[in-house]
Amino acid sequence: MENPWTLERCAGLLDLGRFELIGGELVSKPPKSRGHMVTALLLGNWLIGVYGALLVPQCPSIDVHPEDNPTNDPAPDVAVLRRSIRDLSSIPGPEALWFVAEVSSTTLSFDLSVKAGLYARAGIVHRRPEDGLYQDVAAYGAGERVATLGAPEQTILVVELF
Repeated sequence: MENPWTLERCAGLLDLGRFELIGGELVSKPPKSRGHMVTALLLGNWLIGVYGALLVPQCPSIDVHPEDNPTNDPAPDVAVLRRSIRDLSSIPGPEALWFVAEVSSTTLSFDLSVKAGLYARAGIVHRRPEDGLYQDVAAYGAGERVATLGAPEQTILVVELF
């Protein structure tokens, strides 16, 4: 790619809340549907109940693998930190994250391919990332219970997140 966009090059030019910098390209974020907002809110609230408000920041921006950072500024819908947001001196990177979550409907293909690869290279999201791919990806039905690896005893029915 010739002259990719970088965080430095984007500084002050655009409202990155409407865009994400992914792979050196400015990717327009589609307007969030009501369902997207409700799911992200319900997931975030459940995670706050499990981990506490200081570990579940609103509107998280995260760092990824050091080689990917200059041309990537992903903003997952929900993130859970390993330590309080008060204790962080910079944007949280892989070592500071329990996990991140993307809520997808119209962006599902992009999130499962491009963004998942970016997260896998950084060693976050899904389970057992190796060489930029996940070795353990699971799908759950509405009537099944899920939990995070950090708090396996705290479960929720998938249907309660919609």
